[in-house]
Amino acid sequence: MAYSNFTLESVRSVFKLETVQTIDLFSEIEPVTPNSHFTEELRKKVPLAVAIGTEKARSELIMTGVLFELREHFDRRISLFSGIDFSVDAESGLVGVCDFLISLSPEQFFVEAPVIALVEAKNADVKLGLGQCVAEMLAAQRFNAEKGNSIPCVYGTTTSGTDWLFLKLKKQKLYIDMTIYTIAQCDKILGILSSMVDQKA
Repeated sequence: MAYSNFTLESVRSVFKLETVQTIDLFSEIEPVTPNSHFTEELRKKVPLAVAIGTEKARSELIMTGVLFELREHFDRRISLFSGIDFSVDAESGLVGVCDFLISLSPEQFFVEAPVIALVEAKNADVKLGLGQCVAEMLAAQRFNAEKGNSIPCVYGTTTSGTDWLFLKLKKQKLYIDMTIYTIAQCDKILGILSSMVDQKA
């Protein structure tokens, strides 16, 4: 079994998670204004990604840009990984490749604790990525514990690039924010991602 084999129902059952569905979990988070160069790039790239209509195009043209902007916002004090193998516990099925992974460490050549957020790319329906994203969050939780890291929460998002849905895992409690943010709210998306880095959400 691998991350991609999990559905939300199966991951909840296997790992005995308590699920809390909420609205506006991150509504109080302050937006982060992206730099004008990034905003202009996004204005050009989003229509192209939507027109191409593939997960790869959305990932390369939108998601990577948003996460790179996040890294720049923190003066490269965080690390960003794309398409990296993050196999943590084969016996539990917590193995596979993560679309994107964010770590609080500035180390960019290998994943170092603490891992704070996983980003799962989906072509259209962000809900389809929930099970896989939660499994990756659980793996991050275990990875951090094995490294002696005491970060209280791990975060995740499933995104089509144009739509973003956010999650929070604290011990065995999984919070799913039912609010879907669109790329037109990029400042809010960056604010939420920034709050994960600062552990303010």
